[in-house]
Amino acid sequence: MAARAQVRMSQTSPPAPQEECCPAVLSTPLTEARAEELARAFGVLADPARLRLLSLLASAEAGEVCVCELVGPLGRSQPTVSHHLKILADAGLIRGEKRGRWVWYRVVPATLDQLRGVLA
Repeated sequence: MAARAQVRMSQTSPPAPQEECCPAVLSTPLTEARAEELARAFGVLADPARLRLLSLLASAEAGEVCVCELVGPLGRSQPTVSHHLKILADAGLIRGEKRGRWVWYRVVPATLDQLRGVLA
């Protein structure tokens, strides 16, 4: 019987190491202040119109877009587009530069990289 127990033990393989079900999003926990800051930034992006605007700006070949060129693709009025652009700018996601009567907007890559880094 001892021989049988030895055979069974030699045929069983060691248990596989436990794999993480869901790896941690961050290497260290967020502070309360950082969590509030990130929640505000992600909250700005929670609006479909603002997310689309950011996408249009980020994909612009010239790296910037005049506000007048964003009204058509977004399908919203100029005042509504300007309102959403202001919210994105206040959050530090985009920057605008007034040229004549129009404002030209571009993405702030460092801010987007920070948000992307939290999710990576």
